[in-house]
Amino acid sequence: MNYFVHILLGYAMAFVGVLPPGMLNMTAMKTGISVNKKAGLLFGLGAALIVVPQSFIALYFAGFFARHPEVIENLSIAGVVVLFLLSFFFLWQARRKTTRESKIKRGNYLLIGMVMSSLNMLAIPYYLVYSTILEGKGYLILDKWHIVFFVIGAFLGAFSIFALYVLLSGILVSRVRFIAKNINYILGFLFLTLGILLLIDLINK
Repeated sequence: MNYFVHILLGYAMAFVGVLPPGMLNMTAMKTGISVNKKAGLLFGLGAALIVVPQSFIALYFAGFFARHPEVIENLSIAGVVVLFLLSFFFLWQARRKTTRESKIKRGNYLLIGMVMSSLNMLAIPYYLVYSTILEGKGYLILDKWHIVFFVIGAFLGAFSIFALYVLLSGILVSRVRFIAKNINYILGFLFLTLGILLLIDLINK
């Protein structure tokens, strides 16, 4: 039963992480529209495959932090700084009012998805932070097999979102335009809120 719970945790974490419009899911959607849905799904599969090593590495280090709780407090302080810096960065990007369209390259769409997903520098910190929190609350077990099942769930969750963006591309293309246009504002205020909440939690300890 614990293994099934870890699949669900991995699925949910990846699903939420990939859900907001970004470089990868927008490219998957555009590939589905501009080329065909098979190419878009291959791109999504390649991007989701990279989630496997990314989430595994994150949970491996989350296990280290769980065994060394004295590191967590320092990481929490660093986390506040990072969240505020990310907030200022995205809000600054939003004020520049520049739009960067993700270009669709022709070729091996599976490989292109893997390469572009590998460039996602926020993936490992995302899984690291939230898996550490879940472990601290007793929801996540960080031994080998529980990590394996979590990673399987993360792969399935990421691919589900990419597949939804591709299969529903005709419906989503007009509805995500506002979110995609304002994603920097959304992310900026999200990171600012998380930073404030984490700072309040640190002060109350």
